Amino acid sequence: ENKLQKGMDQILVKEAWEDIMGKGVMTYTESVLLSKSTLIVKLSSAPLREELSYGKDKIVKMLNDHLVHITIKTVKLI
Repeated sequence: ENKLQKGMDQILVKEAWEDIMGKGVMTYTESVLLSKSTLIVKLSSAPLREELSYGKDKIVKMLNDHLVHITIKTVKLI
């Protein structure tokens, strides 16, 4: 069950990222990975990465509001 839950959490986080950030950001999103309580997002656009880095706290709050049983503490943009 634990392994299955981790996979489901990955899918839920990816869907939440898409719902919150929208199609524009998804165009430049290469991968979304949840590692413990850190969300690691790989972006193909350096200017977008820079812009999103200013709103990390807001992104964490929106994701946590969207996700029911998953808690994200930090977002790492690479």
